[in-house]
Amino acid sequence: MSASAPSQATYSPGLEGVVAGETAISTVEGGLRYRGYAVGELAEKTSFDEVAYLLLNDDLPTAGELKEFQSRVAAARLLPEPVRQLLGALPAGAAPLDALRTAVSALASFDPETADNSRDANRRKAERLLAQMPVVIADHYRLSKGLQPVAAKADLSHSANFLYMLRGTEPTADEVRALDISMILYAEHEFNASTFTARVIVSTLSDLHAAVTGAIGALKGALHGGANEKVMDVVRAAGNPATAEQWTRAALARKERIMGFGHRVYKAGDVRAGILKPIARRAAAAAGPEYVAWEETAEVIEGVIGREKNMFPNLDWPAGRLYHSLHLDIPIYTPMFAMARIAGWAAHVIEQLDHNRLIRPRSIYNGPAPRDVRPISERGSA
Repeated sequence: MSASAPSQATYSPGLEGVVAGETAISTVEGGLRYRGYAVGELAEKTSFDEVAYLLLNDDLPTAGELKEFQSRVAAARLLPEPVRQLLGALPAGAAPLDALRTAVSALASFDPETADNSRDANRRKAERLLAQMPVVIADHYRLSKGLQPVAAKADLSHSANFLYMLRGTEPTADEVRALDISMILYAEHEFNASTFTARVIVSTLSDLHAAVTGAIGALKGALHGGANEKVMDVVRAAGNPATAEQWTRAALARKERIMGFGHRVYKAGDVRAGILKPIARRAAAAAGPEYVAWEETAEVIEGVIGREKNMFPNLDWPAGRLYHSLHLDIPIYTPMFAMARIAGWAAHVIEQLDHNRLIRPRSIYNGPAPRDVRPISERGSA
């Protein structure tokens, strides 16, 4: 079979290196920035609430704007009762990310502005989804454990409310700040697979809920969003700091993929991983000696892979360990990624629609050469 391509086309597997659009939302060039602000500075000086506002509204909020934004989000932190019943009716063992995807799709039927693709309507829908997605995750988690859902508190921040709805008790300030920083770092990342999926969907003039549902589906894949759930598997398999180097070298010799390392864009290390690493270590110290040992084991693994393969951690590597030190169940790690990334997904949906053009690439055909159709009587009798 011979392959043919459209005239003057260049084939790039996985679209690697292909520029597929313009965006004013974020860039990874010269260090990750959201709307011009360095992500490290945002993590140091702002909250996730402020960053979500930034992504949806082009700039950081004033104190008054932030208060109004938080009030609107707080008012939306509830689910229509049929959606909550749907979560409770899912089969035992249903994956939390699947539950989130299903709930977001269902929420479209209850949003009064689903069909309105204006910029203002999409911002309002984005705020509602920003509020509802953590509720979906927490409610499904508690229902799956035979527990009653816990209603959000109007006076708690986004990250604080999530931990409160999960546990039923208010988190410490250090726990909230650690989770908040991870949410900031997960909030946006240019044209990653799930974001590009959302842009493709809405480029057809579909709606925000459909785009987010598709983005969650893309996030489910282990090559994109599932890596943070595999981090503790890697660390536990390595054993302890004394056995970690030997285990890592053996795994590399077997050509095993070690999740949490490498990135399509970052070749010299993910700036977000460097920001979150000390946060993960502090959370481990607060959780106890066992968790500190996991951090030390991770440090050995990180060093071996860096020296042997010149590969560096991505954000998932410290995030998976941080969430473990916060005593969160592994199956909700990727849904937590989604509840942060909704801010970026929605910003990209809005931006795509502002200057929309249907995203429709070409392909290289490598099938049979032109041939004639024979009547069924001439195709044999078998």
